[in-house]
This record gives sequence, structure tokens and C-alpha cells, in this order.
Amino acid sequence: MTTLQLEEAGAVLAAESARFASFGWMRGTSGNLSAVLSRDPLRLAVTASGHDKGELTSRDVVLVDGGGAAVDGGKPSAEAELHARVAELTGANAVVHVHTVASVAMGRREPGGIVFRDLEMLKGVGQPAHDAEVTLPVIANSQDMSELGDRLEAARDERMPAVVVAGHGLYVWGDTPRQARHHTEVVEWLLELALTER
Repeated sequence: MTTLQLEEAGAVLAAESARFASFGWMRGTSGNLSAVLSRDPLRLAVTASGHDKGELTSRDVVLVDGGGAAVDGGKPSAEAELHARVAELTGANAVVHVHTVASVAMGRREPGGIVFRDLEMLKGVGQPAHDAEVTLPVIANSQDMSELGDRLEAARDERMPAVVVAGHGLYVWGDTPRQARHHTEVVEWLLELALTER
């Protein structure tokens, strides 16, 4: 792992963060992003804690291990452990965590999971648009990232690269930061639609 690799990942994550912040999905210093830098051992670049996500630079990332602990100093997001768990569990190379109004509102309305069916936008998460029913899991929040990871593992649906954390926000993942962004945009669209319909 080189400093250059970490800074390159930081530049990508900073650009993605700025995009999400412009949508209002990372208000204040909320939300966080990560990218896998190596698998053996698992190492991730995670956005640093306490920074305005619309103003990140390539240096505003922290290298963390498979348990979410900082490897070379710095203060990673409090959710870094969950990012590592998602990467390990799903094989994803990028994880997005945003605090959207629609995800929190729909998590309250549908605590057992949010069902989507017969929508063209389901193609954006790799599902057929017709004759398909996909559930976006909703899990209870916890400040214990290990417990939250267990809940995510138990509830996740392999057909949906996302989960809502009740009263908190949305976790989404993908093979690349760009794919994770696309998945996030699609899932948020689905949530906004559900919010207007129910």
C-alpha cells in the first residue's frame, strides 16, 4: 500500500462525496464513503470523521484495516468497521453511507422492509423491471458497529445492494465507487417514489 494509492482513492472519494453533498444527502459532516485498496489483508480508504463532505480533498481519507481501525493514524468515520464488514460480506469494493430523508422516512413507515415491484428503475440494481419483487431490508440502528454488522448480515437480500438503517440512513455498495454511486442514486429514487405513493 502506497501513499499515492491512498491519495488516488481519496481523490475519487472526495469527488463522489461532493456529488452526494450537492444532493443534500451528506449534510453537515454526516455520511461516509469507502473504497477497498487490498483484500489480503483487507484495507480500505474511508473518509475522515468530522469533515464537511462537500469540501473533502484527496488527503481527507484514513487507511483502515478489516476491523475498521486506523492503520497509519487519523480518525476514520465511526462507521468504518461497518464499511469493512460490508466489503468482506458482499465482495463490494466501494461502500456509500448517506443520510437521506426518504430512507429515514421509509424506514419508519416500513420497518419490516420496503418492497418494490414492476419498476423500470430496478434494472439499475441488476433486477428485471417486470414480474419482479425486491425487498430493501430495514434494520434497527445501533451504535455498536459489530451488532449493526450482524443485523445487516442477517437481513440483507443479495438482489438488493443496499440496506436502510432505521432512523439513520442508507448503506449501499458496488464493485467500484462509480457503481456504488449509481446504486445509491437508483435506490434513493425508489425510496422517493415509495414515499410519495404510500
